[in-house]
Amino acid sequence: MTAPLDTAEDLGAYPDGGADEEAELLRRVLSALLREDVVGLRSRSTLLERPDGPWLRLPADPAAAALLLPLGEDGYQSTYAARLPLLVREADGARLTTTDDVLAALRALADPADHEGFDAFAEECRQTLATMRLHSRTRAETDAELTVRHGSDPGAWSGLSGGLAYDTLAARLDHPVYPTARGRSGLDERQLRSYAPEFHPRFALRWLALPRTAVTVTGGEAALPDFWPTPAALGLPHLDGSHLALPVHPLSLGGPLRDALRETGLEQDAVLSERALLSAVPTLSMRTVAPDADPRLHLKLPLATATLGLRNRRTIKPRTLIDGAAGQRLLETVLAREPRFAESILQADETVYAHAEHELLAVLCRRYPAGLDGSAVVPMAALLSRAPGGEAVIDHLAERFYDGDPLALLDACLALLFDWQATLFGYGIALESHQQNISLVLDRVAGSTRLRLLFKDNDAPRLHTARLRETLGDDAPDPAAFADPRIFADSDRPILDMFATITVHLCAGSYAFGLAREGRAPLARLLGPVRERLAEAVERQGTAPGEPGAALRAHLLDAPELPVKAMVSAGTLLSKERSGAADINKHYTTGPNYLLSPGTCR
Repeated sequence: MTAPLDTAEDLGAYPDGGADEEAELLRRVLSALLREDVVGLRSRSTLLERPDGPWLRLPADPAAAALLLPLGEDGYQSTYAARLPLLVREADGARLTTTDDVLAALRALADPADHEGFDAFAEECRQTLATMRLHSRTRAETDAELTVRHGSDPGAWSGLSGGLAYDTLAARLDHPVYPTARGRSGLDERQLRSYAPEFHPRFALRWLALPRTAVTVTGGEAALPDFWPTPAALGLPHLDGSHLALPVHPLSLGGPLRDALRETGLEQDAVLSERALLSAVPTLSMRTVAPDADPRLHLKLPLATATLGLRNRRTIKPRTLIDGAAGQRLLETVLAREPRFAESILQADETVYAHAEHELLAVLCRRYPAGLDGSAVVPMAALLSRAPGGEAVIDHLAERFYDGDPLALLDACLALLFDWQATLFGYGIALESHQQNISLVLDRVAGSTRLRLLFKDNDAPRLHTARLRETLGDDAPDPAAFADPRIFADSDRPILDMFATITVHLCAGSYAFGLAREGRAPLARLLGPVRERLAEAVERQGTAPGEPGAALRAHLLDAPELPVKAMVSAGTLLSKERSGAADINKHYTTGPNYLLSPGTCR
C-alpha cells in the first residue's frame, strides 16, 4: 500500500486553490460535503494527526477503498474545512484532484438511491467550473465595460443604475456557503454572455399575448406600468380587445414555454409576438431585469433554469407572488409601530404582479422608493467583490463615506441590520433576507453619512403565529392571507433558525471571516463587532425569561452550536424523500458557534 501524503514537501506539490479554478472549486465542494456530513464524512470518519496537520479517514465499504481528506481549521460553519483540494485513496495512494474523480469516489460510498443526485451534482460542478474559467477570461473586458458605462470610481456609482453595476461584480463572487453558486443549470457560454448579470448585457424582452380571462393582475390592468405594451404595439392589433401581454424572458422560449401553455390549456389561444420589445439589464438574481424605460421598476420573470441546487428552480410559483405582497404588508404594519426605523428601513413595493396560474407564466413588477438617484445602492452581496482596478467594493464605499475605514462601514451596517431583525423577531418574524435581498443605501446629509437598508423579496419569511397575535392583536395577519402554510410556525425555533442561517451567517459572519482570510484584521477583532452589535440588539428585546431577547440570546449568543444550511444535500444530492426537507432552503445541520466568546476565536 502506498503511504498517503504526510510531509510538507509532498503537500507543496498540490495546487493552492488560488489561481487554479478547479482547485478552488474542489476545495469549496469538499468543505461543503464535509460540513453537511455527506456519506458520513463527519460522523463516520476518524481524525488522524500527521506531521503536516490533521486528516480525516473515511472507512471503506466492502466495494470501495477508504478515503483520506486533509483538514484545515474553519470555524465559520464547520469546525474543519478541506485544507487542500484533494482526496487520497488509501489502498493505492491515488490522489483525486478533480471534482469528477472526487464525486465518483464518494458516490461509490453513497446509498444507490442517491447516485442520481451525485451525478447531477457532478454536472453542476462541471458547469460551475466552465463559468469560473469564463469569468477569469472576461474579467478585464467586463471591468472596462462597467467603467465606460458607470465611471472610473466605483465608490461614486449612484442610484439604481449604479446598483446594476454592483450586481455585475457580485455575480462574479462565490457564495459564502454554496460551492457551485456561479453555475446555472443548462446554460452555455453564449447564453451566459447574452443574459447573465456578470456580463452586464442589454437585451429586449419577448411578449406573450394571453386571453385576459386567463390572467390575474393585482389591482387590475391599470396598476401595470405605463410602458406596458398593448397587443397592437406588439404587432397583434386583432387581439387588443381580448388579450393582455405578459413579458417572457428569452431563455424561457421554446420547449419550456410550449410546455407551460399546454399544461394550462392555453396553447391555442396564446400568441407569442415576433417583436422583441423593452430593453433591459439583468440584476444579480438574473431572472429579475431592470427595464431602461423606468429606472425605478424591476421585472421579475420566470426562468427555466436552476441555481443553488438542481431543485432550486428559477421559476415563479403564483403563490410566492401572493406571499411577497402579504409579507410586505406585514412589514409595513411593523414599521408603523416602530417609528425609529421610519427613515432607515426601506422596502421595494411588490404588490403588483400578474400570472396565468403557472410558474412560467408570471411577472412581478417591483417598484423601488423614489429619491435614490444620489445614493450608492449596493447589494450586500457585492461588498467583498472586486471592483475594476482590483480593490474591494467595501473599500471604495468606505473611502467615500467612512473616512477610508471599511470596518466602520461594516459596523454601522451590522448595528442597523441586527436592530431591525431583532425587532422583527420580537413580533415573531424572521426574513429570508440574505445578501442578495438587502442593499445598503449610502449618501451624505448635512455633511454626515446616512446609512439605510433596502429590502426586497420577502416572500418566504418564517412567522410565529402566537407571537404575532400577542404583539399585533387585530393587525396580525390571517394565515389565510399567505399561500404557503410552511411560513407559519407554532414555536420560536424555525424563526430562530432562519435568523441564524440568514442574518447571522450570511449577512454578518461571512464578512468577518471573509475579511480575515484577506488579512484585513485578526478574526477575533472582526468577530467582536458582530457579537457586540447582536448583543446590543438582543438586549433591546428584553432578556428576562419569556422575553424575545432571552430566546435570541440562548439560541444565538450562548448556544454551543448554530444551525447551518445543508444546501447541497437538500438542493441536489438528495431527494426530498431522502433528505426529509420540507423546504430545500430551510434544511439544516449544525456547526460551531463563533459568537460564543472572544476566547473561542483564533
